[in-house]
Amino acid sequence: MAKGDVLHIGFGNVVIRSRLVAIVSPGPNPVRRLREEARKAGKLIDATHGRKCRAVLVCDSGHLVLSAIQSETLCQRYGVQSAGPADG
Repeated sequence: MAKGDVLHIGFGNVVIRSRLVAIVSPGPNPVRRLREEARKAGKLIDATHGRKCRAVLVCDSGHLVLSAIQSETLCQRYGVQSAGPADG
């Protein structure tokens, strides 16, 4: 696996870029419901190290990964332009 194949999500944690479907902010109610469903299904991965969740990464396997890094920052690391609050 090449260095460019992973996305650093904070505190030494990485995810495989090709497995990501979306990077979303944790605030909206639909995302909260997704988090609860993933928790019940055993598909929630908390990579925040006890800090506030600032981004939720959705994987193609149905897993959700919580990160303490802002979603905008993760989008920049991924190499895409994130939509601002007025765009959503």
